Amino acid sequence: MRVIGIVAEFNPFHKGHANLISRAREIVNDPRAIVMPVISESFVQRGLPAILPADVRTKQALRAGADVVLGLPFTYSCAPSARFALGGIATLISTGVITDIAFGYDAGTPELLRSLADQTDENSPEFKDALKSALSEGVSYPAARAAAIKASVKETGDEIDRILKSPNSILALEYLAALKKIDKMKRINIIMIPRDQTLESATSIREKINGCAPAFSQAALFESLKGTMPDKPLAAMLGCYSEGGFAFPDNAAYIRRALLHIAGAGDSFGSTAYMGDDLDGYLKNLISSLRPGDLPKDDYMLRSFADKAETKRFTMTRIYRAIASFEAGQDKSLVSLNHPPYIRVLGFNREGRYCLKIIGKCTKLPVISNPSDALELCSSNADLRKVFELEMRASAIANELYGRDISYAWSAKPVMT
Repeated sequence: MRVIGIVAEFNPFHKGHANLISRAREIVNDPRAIVMPVISESFVQRGLPAILPADVRTKQALRAGADVVLGLPFTYSCAPSARFALGGIATLISTGVITDIAFGYDAGTPELLRSLADQTDENSPEFKDALKSALSEGVSYPAARAAAIKASVKETGDEIDRILKSPNSILALEYLAALKKIDKMKRINIIMIPRDQTLESATSIREKINGCAPAFSQAALFESLKGTMPDKPLAAMLGCYSEGGFAFPDNAAYIRRALLHIAGAGDSFGSTAYMGDDLDGYLKNLISSLRPGDLPKDDYMLRSFADKAETKRFTMTRIYRAIASFEAGQDKSLVSLNHPPYIRVLGFNREGRYCLKIIGKCTKLPVISNPSDALELCSSNADLRKVFELEMRASAIANELYGRDISYAWSAKPVMT
């Protein structure tokens, strides 16, 4: 049995994701291959709540060809690309059934990406020196890290620059790096698929959704989104929305409330994850400088806040991750946990149910289908308790934005199709 793993956000699910699933099956020459994505649960890598709840994105994926959908906890999903990739790859390999891992890229070639990943050793003195040198110039960590990678490899030229400026290609490098760390015997087949540049990105689709605010009428959403998502995932989203299953998150309200919490925190939040390098002090000063009208209520894409907050040193993704970590209660100690301590099942179809039975026999990690399954485990596994309770707090924040009860996550069951 071929089981293809995919690390994703599906924020939201679009035609590029459907293409990745179908092309992966074509490449392994097995139309019945199991496809198993692991997706961000409540918050995504850029540091904000996903635009759709995890169960809706799971339903979208299952209707578009996935068989089992696993969840990536907050501490790995709301994180820099290296941690996001490592958490996702570790989750997939820990199932014990993965034969292939597929991902996309924008720039470069599979051969060049493999070469760059093989040459980059983040523990080497040369890499550390190059990273330190770049950071000393006051650039952001992602920019410094890209400079350190460039300094570590023998290849030069415009193609290297394009790779290091492409989010999807950077993620591809991170997936390869994670596989090098975890799959030391190279048992997993790697499938790299070029992204179809004619298809709309998740960013563009989120802009179209937020362009329908504040009413978010079903008709306006359909007109705006038709052609950007496959028909079944679009129908799954609109159907759940029309039934009152969720609301689209008001990120402007979320940020204003979070800033108020930070303003009232005194000096007690310096130990929060991603608040280092005096970001906590910077945010305090930023909050003090804000005036009425600086953060308008209709700023659904948070452009006004970005104009005020982003600097050469602090990217918006870094700021959003730090704010989300403060709101959810993630301290710096949690980001030292490299491997997720459990497998969370978000949904499955009939073929996926059979695969889950095999996972139950192969994995060394506990498999959590219902949140109540974790309660007994939490008492005997400190790491599991920390990661799971953090996810529940983050889910409570997200569910309030989705118009759901903050305890919704505790009663959520896997999606079955």
